[in-house]
Amino acid sequence: MSNRDESAASAHIEVVRGDITALAVDAIVNAANPTLLGGGGVDGAIHRAAGPGLLAECRCIPELRPGVRCPTGDARITGGHRLPARYVVHTVGPVWRGGGTSEEALLRSCYRTSLIVAATYGVRSIAFPAISCGAYGYPIHQAAAAAVHEIRRFLTGNALPERVHLCAFSAEVHAALRAALSPRAQGTADSSPSAGR
Repeated sequence: MSNRDESAASAHIEVVRGDITALAVDAIVNAANPTLLGGGGVDGAIHRAAGPGLLAECRCIPELRPGVRCPTGDARITGGHRLPARYVVHTVGPVWRGGGTSEEALLRSCYRTSLIVAATYGVRSIAFPAISCGAYGYPIHQAAAAAVHEIRRFLTGNALPERVHLCAFSAEVHAALRAALSPRAQGTADSSPSAGR
C-alpha cells in the first residue's frame, strides 16, 4: 500500500505528447475495441508496431460472448511483442452518447481496471492514451478530468505503478490533460459532485 496524498500522487503523473508505441515504459494502454483484434487510431498503431504476435495472443483471449473479449470499462493484458513496452493493457472505452448512459463511470473504470491489472503484473511505469477521445467522441476536457482524477485516486492508495504517463496525440489533448493535472483543477475535481463516481 501507499500513503501518498493526492498532491504527492500528482507528482507521479506526467503529460507527454508523442507516439505511445515508442515510449520506453513497462506497459502501454491500448484503447481497444471489444474484439481486441485491432482497429483504427491508437489501436491500429499499437497492433502495427507490436507485429502479428500481438494479434495472435489477443485471439487466444476467450470471448465472453460472440465478438467480446473485453467488455467496456474492463481491461486485459498481453505481452508487448515488438514494442519497447513489456506489456500492453487493452481497455475498451465508452462511446459518447451525450453523457446519460454511464459514460463517465465506464471511462473511469477503464483507467482504474487498467491500473489494477498493471499493478498485479508489477508494472512500475505505464502510459495511457486519451481513451475514448478519438472515434468514440468523448469530450476531451471531460475525459481528461475523469482520467486524471481516477489515476490520482488510485495512486494515493497503491505503490504501483510508480509513474503514469498520459500520452497525447494532439496539441488539444495535450493542453486538456495539462489543465486537468493542474493544482487548480485538482481542487475543482475534489469539490465536484461527480468526483467520487
